[in-house]
Amino acid sequence: MTGLLNIAVLVAVVAFVFGRQFTAQRVSSEGRKGWLIPVVLIFMALRQPDLLDPAHHAASTGLLVATILIGLASGAAWAWTTRLWTDEQGTVWTKGTWAAAGVWLCAMALRLGLMGVAAALGVHQSSQPTLLSVAAMLLTRAGVTAWRVRGLQPTYRVPVAG
Repeated sequence: MTGLLNIAVLVAVVAFVFGRQFTAQRVSSEGRKGWLIPVVLIFMALRQPDLLDPAHHAASTGLLVATILIGLASGAAWAWTTRLWTDEQGTVWTKGTWAAAGVWLCAMALRLGLMGVAAALGVHQSSQPTLLSVAAMLLTRAGVTAWRVRGLQPTYRVPVAG
């Protein structure tokens, strides 16, 4: 039952986040909201003991590390392919581009490829590594986006008095 719950939560999160990236979103200065979904995903992934296959400990550890690295790399790529701008009031906005959608598709293809490698090696994998990978992707995207926002120059002109 928990495997089905993990998959349902994962599908809901991916649909929600992927769909939202194509609408302009204000970048929050507090940033607390962006941490909630990854924390929930990490909690769901770590709450059960079968993260690694005990019969193939080394192989499942390597696959887990590769899955998390895919999440980190795709999160950084997603952040760099997302458009950032400021409005007249100085509010920073973000919106995903088609390149960002391509990053998502490539990340999914890589994760599916790793699942195929795991199946070929006989390593049992649950949905937990994917939950951790998506959490890593969301956290990395938030961090890189925040870093990009700090260096963002206003895209509007301030009227000069006089």
